[in-house]
Amino acid sequence: MNAASPVCPVLGQWRSRAEAALETRLPPAHVVPEKLHAAMRYAVLGGGKRVRPALCYATGSLLGIPLDWVDDAACAVEFIHAYSLVHDDLPAMDDDDLRRGRPTTHRAFDEATAILAGDALQCLAFELLSRPLTDGPTAAQQLRQIRTLSRACGSLGMAGGQAMDLAVSAGQIDERQLETIHRQKTGALICAAVRLAADLALPEDAPAYAGLDRCAAALGLAFQIRDDILDLTADTATLGKRQGADLAHDKATYPQLMGLAAAQQCAAQLHQQALDELAPFGAAADPLRALADELLNRHC
Repeated sequence: MNAASPVCPVLGQWRSRAEAALETRLPPAHVVPEKLHAAMRYAVLGGGKRVRPALCYATGSLLGIPLDWVDDAACAVEFIHAYSLVHDDLPAMDDDDLRRGRPTTHRAFDEATAILAGDALQCLAFELLSRPLTDGPTAAQQLRQIRTLSRACGSLGMAGGQAMDLAVSAGQIDERQLETIHRQKTGALICAAVRLAADLALPEDAPAYAGLDRCAAALGLAFQIRDDILDLTADTATLGKRQGADLAHDKATYPQLMGLAAAQQCAAQLHQQALDELAPFGAAADPLRALADELLNRHC
């Protein structure tokens, strides 16, 4: 997933661009407090598929937005994603020791530093979206982006989804409830990645904005269902995290509720829904289509 799609090599270019942008926007590790800054960099720069930055750039390109205008949003959404992983891995939450093939942040450092690193990454995301610019998004556009991202990661988005996920076990939930959890815990931030770029070009009531939003919602749910499937079918070395963790934590997943074959079919249907929403955009949406294909067929 870190490599460019052979169908759309620009995805690899955008991922490289995201890596460089993340590197320059993180505090240097030698600046006080050194340990905190080292932990922030460890959490963000230790690999990853950069799905959310790629979605930002693909949407921005589709809408004709200069990539320089998208850099801060691409980094902001990835900082939020990284902070969520750091906190999710803590003993009080999912209690995981491995992430992206390396010790989780609280294992590489300590729990207190990991909590603070997540807190600081969240703050940095909104600092990026609010900094004064002489050439780039207007203040009004930045305010829209701040609203978009804050909604996505709050109690009605990612944090709320995690809270609901922690509150129930596999035997206490039905498919409808699980869909709600997935759409908030994972899907909300994927939707935000698309919206953050669309906020720079389209009003919220524009048909194109709504279509991109529906596309992202379908992709977000398909992405998490694929995660559920891989937790059963892939191995720890391929995943970069402990295989079978959902089962070990008695978490509800789509394969558990409907069976593996039905879960795979559901993900494929959502993938097609996302592609259908991109039809009005023609060839300009090819990078988004290629990214959708990657997300459905990924092995980690």
